[in-house]
Amino acid sequence: MSAKAIFECTAKSIVCNNLNGEGLNCNTLKFATVTNSTKLDSLPLEHPWLTTEKLIVKPDQLIKRRGKLGLIKINTDFEGVKAWLKEHMLKEISIGETKGVLKNFIIEPFVAHKQEEEYYICIHSSRDYDTILFHHEGGVDIGNVDEKANKINITIGEKVTPELVATKLLDKISNEDQRLLQPFIVGLYDVYERLNFTYFEINPLVVTEGKIYILDLAAKLDQCAEFVCAREWGDVSFPPPFGREAYPEEAYIADLDAKSGASLKLTILNPKGRIWTMVAGGGASVVYSDTICDLGGASELANYGEYSGAPSEQQTYDYARTILSLMTKEKREDGKVLIIGGGIANFTNVAATFKGIVRALKQFQSQLQETGVSIFVRRGGPNYQEGLRVMREVGQHLGVPVHVFGTETHMTAIVGMAMGKTPVPEQPPNDPGHTANFLLGASNNTAQHHGLLQDETSQNATPRTSRTNSFVDKSKANGDSSDIQLKRAALKVANRPMFSNKTRAIVWGLQSRAVQGMLDFDFVCSRKSPSVAAMVYPFVGDHKQKFYWGHKEIFIPVYKNMKDAMQRHTDADVVINFASLRSAEESTIEAMEYKQIKTIAIIAEGIPETATKKLIKLAHEKGVSIIGPATVGGIKPGCFKIGNTGGMMDNILSSKLYRPGSVAYVSRSGGMSNELNNIISRTTNGVCEGVAIGGDRYPGTTFMDHIMRYEKNEDVKMIVVLGEVGGTEEYNICSAIKSGQLTKPVVAWCIGTCATMFTSEVQFGHAGACANQASETAVAKNKALADAGAFVPTSFDELNTKICEVYNDLVDRGVIVPQEEAPPPTVPMDYNWARELGLIRKPASFMSSISDERGQELLYAGMPISQVFKEELGIGGVLGLLWFQKRMPSYACKFFELCLMMTADHGPAVSGAHNTIVCARAGKDLISCLTSGLLTIGDRFGGALDGAAKQFSEAYDKGLLPNEFVNEMRKKHQLIMGIGHRVKSINNPDQRVVILKEFVKSNFPNTPLLDYALEVEKITTAKKPNLILNVDGFIGVAFVDLLRGCGSFTEEEAKEYVQIGALNGVFVLGRSMGFIGHYLDQLRLKQGLYRHPWDDISYVLPETYSS
Repeated sequence: MSAKAIFECTAKSIVCNNLNGEGLNCNTLKFATVTNSTKLDSLPLEHPWLTTEKLIVKPDQLIKRRGKLGLIKINTDFEGVKAWLKEHMLKEISIGETKGVLKNFIIEPFVAHKQEEEYYICIHSSRDYDTILFHHEGGVDIGNVDEKANKINITIGEKVTPELVATKLLDKISNEDQRLLQPFIVGLYDVYERLNFTYFEINPLVVTEGKIYILDLAAKLDQCAEFVCAREWGDVSFPPPFGREAYPEEAYIADLDAKSGASLKLTILNPKGRIWTMVAGGGASVVYSDTICDLGGASELANYGEYSGAPSEQQTYDYARTILSLMTKEKREDGKVLIIGGGIANFTNVAATFKGIVRALKQFQSQLQETGVSIFVRRGGPNYQEGLRVMREVGQHLGVPVHVFGTETHMTAIVGMAMGKTPVPEQPPNDPGHTANFLLGASNNTAQHHGLLQDETSQNATPRTSRTNSFVDKSKANGDSSDIQLKRAALKVANRPMFSNKTRAIVWGLQSRAVQGMLDFDFVCSRKSPSVAAMVYPFVGDHKQKFYWGHKEIFIPVYKNMKDAMQRHTDADVVINFASLRSAEESTIEAMEYKQIKTIAIIAEGIPETATKKLIKLAHEKGVSIIGPATVGGIKPGCFKIGNTGGMMDNILSSKLYRPGSVAYVSRSGGMSNELNNIISRTTNGVCEGVAIGGDRYPGTTFMDHIMRYEKNEDVKMIVVLGEVGGTEEYNICSAIKSGQLTKPVVAWCIGTCATMFTSEVQFGHAGACANQASETAVAKNKALADAGAFVPTSFDELNTKICEVYNDLVDRGVIVPQEEAPPPTVPMDYNWARELGLIRKPASFMSSISDERGQELLYAGMPISQVFKEELGIGGVLGLLWFQKRMPSYACKFFELCLMMTADHGPAVSGAHNTIVCARAGKDLISCLTSGLLTIGDRFGGALDGAAKQFSEAYDKGLLPNEFVNEMRKKHQLIMGIGHRVKSINNPDQRVVILKEFVKSNFPNTPLLDYALEVEKITTAKKPNLILNVDGFIGVAFVDLLRGCGSFTEEEAKEYVQIGALNGVFVLGRSMGFIGHYLDQLRLKQGLYRHPWDDISYVLPETYSS
């Protein structure tokens, strides 16, 4: 979900094309857009009204308060417009701290009116309702609308009526204007809701002479609703905010993102900046930007962006290549730094993505050296050890400094190193060197904390104990609050834990990897039974899928219909919904029809905002808790985890998620939730429960919904909150602390503090991570939390220290009591993952050296398929790659194609075609008929190519004269393969041979074997004129000349290809075309079952029967 501003001209087009209300002036769609490339003198040809009406011209670049800034020219003619545009086009202006260039303008008819005819209307959305604001005084001097305007709050599903509009909004205007505006506002809200607007402001809205005119309009659309509203929206573009240029590289990454299931984002902030980032994860990308700005690097931060959602190696390569091309365009005397960072991934294969980055680094090696780039890497997650190894390895050969760190290093520590604020350690701290350290029973570090520095004053302070649990009861304070969010959160708690060690789930979607991860987590937590009861997938029939439960194999049922799954698994009260953004709403609504379901996790990102709000309302009515959308889920150590939460087993074990600790957390970001698992395990006794509520503007459950659960959970002793810029949910936490409803210590930090340091608006990785007002900034929320009594660090860099301080205080006060660590059960490693990690090896069942489909692009003998088409290799070139692993000369490719054309067919009477026809007339399918024909190919039919090549080349290589070769074959009573034709003769040559001979003699560098065969032909035709070198023989000997003379093969290779039957492949491939033609021909002619006539069969049975 992402609210994106659109051009004023686009917004007016959408509204006027879809508004069904009365009274809207038809001239509203009269506008002309102007850019630097527009030819003003020819514009009236397209818009004749430009020369007949009074006009208004203004920039259309998402600039607020254009009137007060003097950026509107009104009541002028076309000549005046041209003069004004000449003065302002490409002019740089400053609006506050933002500088930008004027380059897009809109021209409209001027509407003469009085001041009292100007009104103001705004529609905007919040979690529980939409708000319509109306004020009877519009224009540039309207002031604080929120305080002055009349307003209506419309809950989800509520209808807006003319009567409601009249009584609540229009009480201060004339009856005539009321009559016009009532249906207009009703229709306007219908358009707003139906077409997925998220913000809409008209100022002024003019009513004059019985007509309504939309003069100035600002609007935002929910970009995620494009798949729903594309037809109604038309051609929509989302321009960057004023002050930031639109770069082609940003458009390229946006296109990659649109074509990928992964998330790829890029915003260029300062192309001349020194500090560049390539960060994995929406939340992590914000944290790195925060840290850079906190350390004084805001003016040098070149870009914001993120890659996440398991992009492929190729996609990561394309993303990295784009950033490196931008980074190395200009040199700086002080050099540049590249921060390749990220949290601990839940499911992204770190090694695969790093291999894509390494490819890009190698490609830009010389440019990186010339630009003086230093690279700093920190990452964790599945197969991260291999990824870091690859990075370290490339660092030894790249010629630029590459510093590599893993999960033993605090996530943002590399930022201080990159900026010269902290020293770079000569050797990274020790950490488990491999996934296998956890999974194969190697020496476990779970009992000893934590790879942290032992100095209490250091950044990574050490916790008091390694494992604790508390038996100390705490009194609960029941504060009174009138806040709707607090009441709702309190109601949702209902003394019912969301997850336990008996929780059972139904998984929507065939997510085998996620399900296996859940089962492995169950096993390591010593659960008695699997947490996955069943899977639902409507695109296949009911069946069972095999999974591992420890060493044992078990079956999980898969149902086509959710109803069947619910009826047969009544103990399941959780649905984990992996449906796509297009079907997640429907499947979630269906799941909520069953009373047994209490919690639904919606994993999909990109669900339209209106759909999410409907789900939230329905869930509240039915008492269902929704986690998500756009989430990885949540985890309750020792009990239950949702899907891919917590990552793979090595992270589950290293973060001690197999047993409960004393710290509960709630985060928006899924990737950062795993980072919190790591931080909390290193600074406390571990996680009691953690939930990532999702990065959308309106997550299904809020921070307070989960915090109030934690407040009532006696096992939770402290709470960690990771909020972010955008929204106001964190203020509810402040209210709960102040009112006494929340008594447990809260460590809180809101990421996105860098937003206030940027001169233009930046939409961060999460759809909800954008402040629409000062109170939604991370800085304001962090201050409010600190003032309310939460423990707020000075930056994310200090979050681990603050958590450790609060935890140690609880230990000192006896709230948390130490308990000995118990080792978890050993979970076997999957064979495929062990092979991925390089821990085992096994001889492959098959070997292939001609093609590879595993990467982003299909390879033929190492050549990408796109290159095959780009270089126009044709069928002959493809044969060269797939049959011989060679890039053959162009004449060889053409010869292959000629051979295929010559051998494609030889009429319906030959045995192969005859068999194909008989089979087709028996009603068999294409494959059966083709096979029937191909099975006749052998020494007697079509097999002469190989035979001729072998016989002629052996004779030539022995040095036999042509007559000696003929005599030797006669003595052996063997036919010379490739000699003889039933119809053609020396006097009536086969035109196929004539064409091939002309081509070969004109293009081959030499033809010794062909010349030899032609000499043999002279001898055989002297005996009988039809003993000519036929087409099979010609192709066979010419093929040998090609193999030996083209320079692509050694002598041994040429002989081997003849021996293994490569030449017959030409006949098989060519004749297959003809056989398929005969099959289609018989079906087209609608021929019936073939029965051979009796008179064409000679019955030669014995005269008498003998027993």
